[in-house]
Amino acid sequence: MPIALTVILTAAITLAVAIPVISKIAVDRRVKQDQATVGSAEEKARKIVDEALRLAETKKREALLEAKEEALKIKNDSEREARDRRTEVQRLEKRVMSKEEAADKKAESLERREANVSAKEEELKKKQSQADKLLGMRQQELERISGLTSEQAKEYLLKSVEEEAKADAAKLYRDLENEARDEAQKKARELVVTAIQRCAADNVAEAAISVVQLPSDEMKGRIIGREGRNIRTIETLTGVDLIIDDTPEAVVLSSFDPIRREVARNALERLIMDGRIHPGRIEDTVEKAKREIDNVIKEAGEEACLEVGVHGIHPELVKYLGRMKFRTSYGQNALSHSIEVARLSGLLASEIGVDVRLAKRAGLLHDIGKSVDHEVEGTHVQIGTQLCRKYKENNIVINAVESHHGDVEPESLIACIVQAADTISAARPGARRETLETYTNRLKQLEDIANSFKGVDKSFAIQAGREIRIMVVPEQISDADMVFLARDIAKQIESELEYPGQVKVSLIRESRVVDYAK
Repeated sequence: MPIALTVILTAAITLAVAIPVISKIAVDRRVKQDQATVGSAEEKARKIVDEALRLAETKKREALLEAKEEALKIKNDSEREARDRRTEVQRLEKRVMSKEEAADKKAESLERREANVSAKEEELKKKQSQADKLLGMRQQELERISGLTSEQAKEYLLKSVEEEAKADAAKLYRDLENEARDEAQKKARELVVTAIQRCAADNVAEAAISVVQLPSDEMKGRIIGREGRNIRTIETLTGVDLIIDDTPEAVVLSSFDPIRREVARNALERLIMDGRIHPGRIEDTVEKAKREIDNVIKEAGEEACLEVGVHGIHPELVKYLGRMKFRTSYGQNALSHSIEVARLSGLLASEIGVDVRLAKRAGLLHDIGKSVDHEVEGTHVQIGTQLCRKYKENNIVINAVESHHGDVEPESLIACIVQAADTISAARPGARRETLETYTNRLKQLEDIANSFKGVDKSFAIQAGREIRIMVVPEQISDADMVFLARDIAKQIESELEYPGQVKVSLIRESRVVDYAK
């Protein structure tokens, strides 16, 4: 045991001595390694710094070179621009100098001209003075020879010049008017013929009364009723006069209101078919007839709009259009006339190159006032204009409505187209008919207007009032005066008369010398 203890102690002592030594050795080695590492890092750092310095120096030299090059470039550009400016300034200076020289020359020339003008003015004054003296002497000599004063001679000369100028003006006016008329008639004839050919419509004359056929004369008594109560009921409810006379198997309905007349006709036909005629039945039948006619009016207006391709019209205006189905003008159905005018307006507008839809719309609505002109005061033109304004129609359409009879001036080409289409539709043979009294009055008014002008000897309305031939007094009206007289008569006819189509004014001037050989 002591030996083992000794060995252990010896080992422990050895370890105690060896451990510090070993530690010191390890620390020294670690220090050496660290110093070597630090030295290597410092060397690398020095190399990096040296490299960075070299790069910085290189960049600096390059930047300096670039700056020098840029400065040199700027300097060269500045010098070149300065040279250019100096050149331009020199050129402008030369130009200014040349202009100054030219101005100086012009000034000298003007001075010379002024001097010449002054001299000529003095010379002209002297000559003018001499001419005035000679003119005075000449005037005195002329007055002595002619026996006329200067004022009388001047008046005579002016009168002769005026007559000559008037004759020349009349001739020029006549030539220009004939040329324009020929060209306009040719073009208008082409447009109108084309429009008429493409719009062929039947014309059916209608009367202002309605006739209801009866199955037998016995039905007349049933219509009259006991003590006339049935006929009084019908007339009271419909506002139509029933004329029951000796005409066999027929009853005549008379009324200025076509809608009422149609209601009465429809109701009477229903009553005749039913056979039961008494006040209660009459009242029910009249109400049914009114509702049916309202539907017919609405459908007629809608069909008219669809037929001509016009859309967006106010529903109330459509109803007014439908009412025109039962309205006639000189025997021509107003709705058929409006549809025909709309078609013609569209065709003419397409030929001329204006808005076809707007022209059709204006043509369809141009006579809308006729639907209620028997109920509202005013002409159908005024009523139609008010209706179109009330329902917010286009201003062009409104102007076409109020100008289609020449009451106001047309403001658009469409208004003129509607005027032409309305005349075409109304003036075609068979489209309208006039009463004998209206016809004779129109002829008399034509002749009265012509006879009211000074210098007219006789006048004759011919060709159903389409032409008036006027004989003038040759001593009072010259050939030049005839041009202006014909125009004045035509203007007065336009302003005072209403007529379909146009009236031709023909003036005839002749001189006759009669002698007898004995």
